[in-house]
Amino acid sequence: MTNSTKDQLYAAKQDKVDDFVFDENVATVFADMIQRSVPGYVALNQLLPTVANSFIRPGTNVYDLGCSLGEATLAIANAIQYDDVKIIAVDNSQAMIQQLEERITASDLKIFIKPICSDVVENNIENASFVVLNYTLQFIDWAQRDELIARVYSGLQEDGALLLAEKIIYEDAEEEALMQQLHENFKRDNNYSDLEISQKREALENVLVRDTHEQHIKRLYQAGFSKIFILAKYLNFISYVAVK
Repeated sequence: MTNSTKDQLYAAKQDKVDDFVFDENVATVFADMIQRSVPGYVALNQLLPTVANSFIRPGTNVYDLGCSLGEATLAIANAIQYDDVKIIAVDNSQAMIQQLEERITASDLKIFIKPICSDVVENNIENASFVVLNYTLQFIDWAQRDELIARVYSGLQEDGALLLAEKIIYEDAEEEALMQQLHENFKRDNNYSDLEISQKREALENVLVRDTHEQHIKRLYQAGFSKIFILAKYLNFISYVAVK
């Protein structure tokens, strides 16, 4: 995990809470923010190289879509078993891509990594054996999600896989309320104040739009994936491995 400034973006009372954006302010504190906000984030990144190496094949591409600071990209790059694999890391935040480029420069990795500042819905997927879509689909316009998953499927080789991690919404109102409460308690346990939790929730209200588990499964099967497995589940966060 990269060194990070402590996340205090919502520590002070704001007269008007703007919609959340992945700008330079967020990029500066993002590593701290996501560890303290997303249950299972650290565990998923620890597991990621093992999962990736089960599907990555020589001479293929790996895509990290919505790569942010490149935590998944670098985790895979440090563990990859072939020297002729390319990793393409895509994010529409220039601040995130800039920090990733700095991390790559500071590393001694032999694997070719290509950071791209672009909207993931416009990026081509070609000759892929493994694609990562971690906590990204939930920020994409709902009308474009089917198309993106279909594009990932088309760009994967046979027996290639997509790792999809998302925050989900529950159809059952009581289960949704409980999981939301537990998630907020998780944040409190990680030293976020009630004010920070409330203002962050308001900032994300129109930006992070969750799907249900059932919607994710339906979308993956409609795209053509033949096998879908739940990799891990923490409260209202879930990760899938979908195999072509």
